[in-house]
Amino acid sequence: MYLKFFELKEKPFRIGTDASYLYMGDQYQTALSLLQYGVAGRDGFTVITGEVGCGKTTICQALLAKMKALKDVTILLDNPPDTEHEMLIEICMKLQASRVGESVIESREIIKQILSKELKKGRHAVLLIDEAQNLSFDMLEKVRLLSNLEPSDGSDKLLHIVLLGQPELKKKLKANCMRQLRQRILVYYDLRPLKNFEVDWYIKHRLERAGSKGFPIFTFWAKRKLFFESKGIPRIINNLCDKAMLSAFVNSSKVITYKDVANAVKDVKQLK
Repeated sequence: MYLKFFELKEKPFRIGTDASYLYMGDQYQTALSLLQYGVAGRDGFTVITGEVGCGKTTICQALLAKMKALKDVTILLDNPPDTEHEMLIEICMKLQASRVGESVIESREIIKQILSKELKKGRHAVLLIDEAQNLSFDMLEKVRLLSNLEPSDGSDKLLHIVLLGQPELKKKLKANCMRQLRQRILVYYDLRPLKNFEVDWYIKHRLERAGSKGFPIFTFWAKRKLFFESKGIPRIINNLCDKAMLSAFVNSSKVITYKDVANAVKDVKQLK
């Protein structure tokens, strides 16, 4: 609605996980580099944790895009299954297997055969499990066992596994029953909320990506209010910025003020 007014090509503060909008600040560049390192190593696990809305899924999408460009095999489970068989069936479907196994053993064998063929073609495979904090201890153990898949000659591991989750995942992995999985974690990184000065860069990056020609302009106090209210969480920043721009648009202003952000905060709190 306000795109033409602000001379933008698209909405800069969409809530969705668009990897092309990923803000490559220091920690996000580090997280993506570590993900790539873990996948290249192919052995063990990579674990990325962070608060809701910190950008874990967006980084995940950026990794998937890079792997697909290399024609590697990517499997994303964004809804952790409740049972091992459900998980294996979903993986079979993601791999476009001609059939799914009627048992856990049969399903594992189908996955092994497909990934072995891909490995012979030089294509590596990664399984990414989002919202992994929702996995039970039993399912985390099943995931660990899945990471042991090897081709018949035992020359390599067939699957690198990435777990993405909220801070609760870190607590689960510290449990005594998870010590075997902990020993297999090759890379661990905890995403933090953005710092005060990073919010400025984040807003500038999103606007430039959306085709901004200099507008809208966020005032100093508008950005400070955004940081205070969002606590540096990108998803909350997006929500507040979008509503603040709408507030400015209604007042025919291309400058986002403290008052516009305050209006956005009031609007969001009405929904709580």
